[in-house]
This record gives sequence, structure tokens and C-alpha cells, in this order.
Amino acid sequence: MSGENVTENTTMYDYSSYFTDYEDYGPKNYSDVRKFIQVFLATLYSLVFILGFIGNALVVCVLVKHRNQSNLTDICLFNLALSDLLFVFTLPFYSHYARVGQWTFGDFMCRLISGSHQTGFFSSIFFMVAMTLDRYMIIVHAHRVARYRTMRAAIILTVLVWMLSLFVSLPDFIFIEETEDSHGLECDYPQESKVWERYDLFTINVLGLVIPLLVMVGCYSRIIPTLVTMRTTKKHRIVKLIICIVVVFFFLWAPYNISRFLKYLQERKIIPSDHTWYKNVRMSVTVTQAFAYTHCCLNPIIYAFVGEKFMRRALQLLKKLVPGYGRDLSDSTFGRSTVMSRSSEVTSTFIM
Repeated sequence: MSGENVTENTTMYDYSSYFTDYEDYGPKNYSDVRKFIQVFLATLYSLVFILGFIGNALVVCVLVKHRNQSNLTDICLFNLALSDLLFVFTLPFYSHYARVGQWTFGDFMCRLISGSHQTGFFSSIFFMVAMTLDRYMIIVHAHRVARYRTMRAAIILTVLVWMLSLFVSLPDFIFIEETEDSHGLECDYPQESKVWERYDLFTINVLGLVIPLLVMVGCYSRIIPTLVTMRTTKKHRIVKLIICIVVVFFFLWAPYNISRFLKYLQERKIIPSDHTWYKNVRMSVTVTQAFAYTHCCLNPIIYAFVGEKFMRRALQLLKKLVPGYGRDLSDSTFGRSTVMSRSSEVTSTFIM
């Protein structure tokens, strides 16, 4: 196969190439692969959209209802849910893109959806990092930073994170466009702007995985020993939550980032690009990408619904929205542990 046929775009959105490039090897051998990708992506993206919308919308509603009792943790959680909502709102478009094999929504929507997708992705990651740093400071350096955790600080942090996310995503708003080739319409970088594909790969790997993972491991490795020495009845639960946060983040995003990097190496002919490697790497990118996107469904569970206070608020809201639901539930249904002083502050930071 020639270099032209092997080369494929490295953007997150070039779904049509998953189908058209396989045709170079013969439809008899790869028709089953194309059908799998079409059904798999369309189905999983639709499922992620439904679950992600329900979970994150409930988080937003609960936090808005109790906005007068909000703290820095609540503000970060609220913006994390907004980020995930922005992310999942783009998935129906990509589900359709994957199913039909070409972009059908026009140039404006191509830029808007691509940029919004990236902005939602990066803001979600950045707010998770902000929550990690906040937990580290309030637990390891509680006496120094407690007075700085004000509403004003939360607003400043929120504005900075959204501005940074938008800035990192600007190339998608500016340079991605609806393009046409022999296989139909695509939503991709044009040939003269292909340099931004390497930028896209770099930012997603470095800002989307490496730096957040290093921050999580570094902060939580200091937090856990501090927690163990505290006299709180929930320290073991908090440690398990910490481990869950890091493990889920790594195992959902690392395979996708590794697959994209392998595809980049393959396109540069640094690793083999025969038909077997070609098929396996493309399939790996497709599958790992779809599962990585499920992280936006898990964020409400990991960061909100594991908490007693938040769960109590959510059930109270559902009880008002759905008559008869949670009729027998009361605050006493949940734990009554009220360890005071620093331990209670630490507990409320993790277990909302």
C-alpha cells in the first residue's frame, strides 16, 4: 500500500476515514469491520449521551438548588458537570457522523461542534485537576489555605479554567472545516492546516493525560498518609475513593492516548503499516476512544453520588420531581458520623 493510502488524519473526529481507508484493502475483507465500527460507535455514543446527560444534569440541578450553601468544592463540581454536559451534547453529531460515514451538518456546525467538544473535554480534565489540588491543599496544608477558599476565589478559578480550556481549543474553532474528498464530506483540518493535528495530539496526550495523572498521583500520594493519621471514621472510604478516581481515569484515558500515539507513529512510518497493523491500530483507536468518552458518565458517580450529603440532596430533589419516590427516605437513612474539627472538614471535602 502506498504512503498516501496509509496516511490518515489524527484528529478525534475523522470517522469517515475509518470506513473509506478500509476499502483500499478490499470490501470483502473489511466490510465486517466497517459495519462493526458504524454500529459500535453510534450505539455507544448514544448511550453515553443519555447517561451522561441524566447524571450531570442532576448534579447541576442539585447544586443550583443548594447554591446558597456552596463552597469551593461545590463550585468545581458544578463546573465539572457543566463541562461534561458540553462534551456529551456533541456526541449525537459524532454518532451520526460515524453511522453515515460523512459530515452532513455544514461548515459552521463543524467548527462549533469540534471546538465545543474540545472545550468540554479540556475543561472537564482541568476541573478534575483543580479539585485534586484543592483537596491536597485543604488536607495537607489546611491551616494555611482555609481562609483563601472563598466564593471569590472559586469564581476566579472557574473563569481561569474556562478561559484556558477555550484557548487550548481555539484551533478547532478556527482551522477545522467541512472539506470534501472522493469519499464525501468530512469535518477535519484542511491540508494546509495539518500542523494543527500534531498540536491536537500533543495537547490531548500532555494536557489531557500526562499532567493530570502526575498531579493526581503526586497529590493523592501525599493525601493518603495524612488521612491515615486522622481520627475520622470515613478515612478508609475516602482512601478507596481516591484509588478509584486515579484508576478509573488512567484505565479509561491511557489506552486511547496510547492508541492515538501509535497511529501517529504508523503514519510517520516509524512502526509497521502493513494491512494487519493498519487495521488493528485503527480499530484500537475507535474502541478505546469510545470507552474513554464514558468517563463523563462516571464523573457524577465518582465525584457526587458517592457522597452522603449530595445523595441526600439528590433524593430530596427526586422526591419533589417524582411523586411517591423516596417517600420513606430521611436524613437518618444515611450515616450519622459527625467527627468534628479538621477531620470533618476533610470528610466534607471528599464525601460531599
